[in-house]
Amino acid sequence: MKCVLVVDDDPHIREVVCFALEQDGFQTLVARDGVEALRQQRTHKPDLIVLDILMPELDGLAVCRSLREISQVPILLLSSRDEEVDRILGLEAGADDYIGKPFSPRELVARVKANLRREQIPREIQAYGYEMSEETHTAMWRQQRLDLTRTEFQLLQTLAAKPGRVFSRDELMKHAYSERRVVSHRTIDSHIRRLRDKLADAGAPGITTVHGIGFKLVQP
Repeated sequence: MKCVLVVDDDPHIREVVCFALEQDGFQTLVARDGVEALRQQRTHKPDLIVLDILMPELDGLAVCRSLREISQVPILLLSSRDEEVDRILGLEAGADDYIGKPFSPRELVARVKANLRREQIPREIQAYGYEMSEETHTAMWRQQRLDLTRTEFQLLQTLAAKPGRVFSRDELMKHAYSERRVVSHRTIDSHIRRLRDKLADAGAPGITTVHGIGFKLVQP
């Protein structure tokens, strides 16, 4: 039974989300603010976290950043602010998915399942000096570990699985956001930009833009 930590300062939202998840066979934990969320994560190691952005004590974006220093647990953000800039900030902070309030409990459960399914597909990749393991969520470049968010890892994994092939933005969405609501091309570009910076810092082969088509991993 998979365990989901539900973090929201609104008791009604916590109740609705937990009920929907439990009806579908999930075990749930709750936290009322960001500080309690970090404590619950350290103690119980949930399989996924549903996390509100606007909370007292420590907001959801700060919780994301803190979690990404110690864990790659999938994070699904909740927010009443559905502006694109908020989605981008959330994803750049390390979240894996985003759903705005009000939301459909059935859609939320579907998103949770989709994120957990991706966790269960181990893949090993070696290409252009990269060594990647989805099972352990490690990405290495010539024995140097790359510190990637989960989405950055999935984007690099997709590109490195077929080095030299050009992937369109829609193809990258399909692989990195499988079964999620389609995100904007600007969101993909934002992740690619941050991933490029991390690869450049490590001296690793980078990602080139093929104008009008998409992106590919370049050979050193």
